[in-house]
Amino acid sequence: MTTNFKNTLAFAQEMDKNDSLKHFRDKYYMPQVNGKDAIYFTGNSLGLQPKTTKDYINQELEDWKNFGVEGHFEGKNPWVGYHHFVEKQTAELVGASSVDEVVVMNTLTVNLNLLMVSFYRPTKKRYKIIMEADAFPSDHYAMQQQARFHGFEPEDAIVQLYPRAGEHTLRTEDIIAKIEFCGDELALVMLGGVNYYTGQFFDLENITDAGHSVGATVGFDLAHAAGNVELKLHDWGVDFATWCSYKYLNSSPGGISGVFIHEKYANSPEMPRFAGWWGSDEKERFLMDKNFVPQKGAAGWQMSNAPILAMSAHWAALEIFMEAGMKNLRAKSVQLTNYLEWLINESGDLGIEIITPKTEKDRGCQLSLLTKENGKELFKKLQDAGVIADWREPNVIRIAPVPMYNTFEDCYRFVEVLNR
Repeated sequence: MTTNFKNTLAFAQEMDKNDSLKHFRDKYYMPQVNGKDAIYFTGNSLGLQPKTTKDYINQELEDWKNFGVEGHFEGKNPWVGYHHFVEKQTAELVGASSVDEVVVMNTLTVNLNLLMVSFYRPTKKRYKIIMEADAFPSDHYAMQQQARFHGFEPEDAIVQLYPRAGEHTLRTEDIIAKIEFCGDELALVMLGGVNYYTGQFFDLENITDAGHSVGATVGFDLAHAAGNVELKLHDWGVDFATWCSYKYLNSSPGGISGVFIHEKYANSPEMPRFAGWWGSDEKERFLMDKNFVPQKGAAGWQMSNAPILAMSAHWAALEIFMEAGMKNLRAKSVQLTNYLEWLINESGDLGIEIITPKTEKDRGCQLSLLTKENGKELFKKLQDAGVIADWREPNVIRIAPVPMYNTFEDCYRFVEVLNR
């Protein structure tokens, strides 16, 4: 961790002056509190609106107005193949080997359940699922119902990972040990890429290798990882993953989801899946043949027409990511998060504990502050002072200095408010 920080406004402003990404803040609308820009530290829950989003959506509204149904073929961006407009950016974002490994469709938990049709194929002996005990509730709901759907009791089928006594995060060696312990009973490893509560970034490569070594399938919910940390899903051998786009990817509330499916499944039409028209071979789709022939790769898991307005907002956001570059964003993220952590620690006993891992490689840009008492009162005071953070039961305030639009001065002023 960088240690030559200074606890002064002048230092924070100098860091911002030398930031090669500083101009990207101007590409987003910043919420106002008490007539001033908020300290917006909630990009891990809902990212800010790009100023270009309205133009991208308006283009599709204009084509709908002017062409009606012919917008599918005659519009500036023909709707019939709209998912292709964002596949290259998506592949780069998550470390796919080609556009065949990704598709943008549906929403996150919908995709998670659809992917289970293909990738959770339990047998009488191999049926267990490993996941974090403190995974996002929606993931628990999905896995519980998947177990029941296949005739298993969730209490028996789902193996939950807990931190060691007195610790807040999971150790990689403990995750791997649990995988090895389950052995040939393990059907699926299903973790969050970055845990929503603690902000821990898991060692996806080694976890994937461990899962495969016992014959299990390995997938990840990347809701808090996509657009936050660098991902190399193809190189790591991940079987599948899905993510939302409304957090770090700034693609509108409830925005569209993305899916990664490793290329080893690209030409596997026999794989069980729930089929729909839009997943069928594009060359034959309008022949209206009742026999389903899936497209190659992840696109073959599509079911319905792309929701164009949501996709257009996502396209606008992804273009900014391509301009900034994930390597650059990640480098700034490490600096911002380190600085914010250092400032908090410099402040002495504030009645909080940072439960996010201290090492850079084990976290993204989120810090989770465990409040020891009066946490809700502290959270409300932060809100009143112009800080937009978020509260997670039972006693955590999550803050996320997002490199795309947050600044070192934001970090300094946040801790100034926290001390006050």
